[in-house]
Amino acid sequence: MAQVTKDMIIADILQMDSGIAQILLSKGMHCVGCPAAKGETLEEAGMSHNIDVDSMVEEINRHLGA
Repeated sequence: MAQVTKDMIIADILQMDSGIAQILLSKGMHCVGCPAAKGETLEEAGMSHNIDVDSMVEEINRHLGA
């Protein structure tokens, strides 16, 4: 099973599974269409949006494991 870490680039994470986009959107992260997603890590984006990145990583990994 693939796992997401907070140091991964958002564009790479989005390519893993289409359901991840909905998780990001639900957190207020509209990274799906953002040009920065190609060079920004999940942690960097989470910090700029004041989001608990560790919690989001856990949610994404639960989704991937389902």
